[in-house]
Amino acid sequence: MKILVINGPNLNFLGIREKAIYGNQDYEYLCNMIKDAAKERNCEVECYQSNHEGAIIDRIQQAYFDGTAGIVINPGAYTHYSYAIHDALASVTTIPKCEIHISDITSREEFRKISVTAPACDEQIYGQGLNGYVMAMDFVIEAAKG
Repeated sequence: MKILVINGPNLNFLGIREKAIYGNQDYEYLCNMIKDAAKERNCEVECYQSNHEGAIIDRIQQAYFDGTAGIVINPGAYTHYSYAIHDALASVTTIPKCEIHISDITSREEFRKISVTAPACDEQIYGQGLNGYVMAMDFVIEAAKG
């Protein structure tokens, strides 16, 4: 089973930006953690990160054709205003999708409380730190199975 983990803008700066919110672990640590979790679940995983909206949309659309069984996505700031990413997620109806946020977006700035991308996903997980990615993987794996 192939799982795609998409990370949006600034996620490549984990361990550098706002450590009090996002922690000290860097993006390489996150990707290794995800790969280890995938291995434990006998899954193949691809970690994809882009700071560019169009590239994220292109990767979501490619998932429709490349055998991706589930998508875990942290759209970063695009969460709050990218109807284009929403539409791309909504278009891949046969692929289970889970939106993930490291921090608790409901207890932060007002603009972060609104996700325009979550309605195009099957689940949303937030406030669980990096472990939320593993929870999101488990969700899409189970959804893809059944």
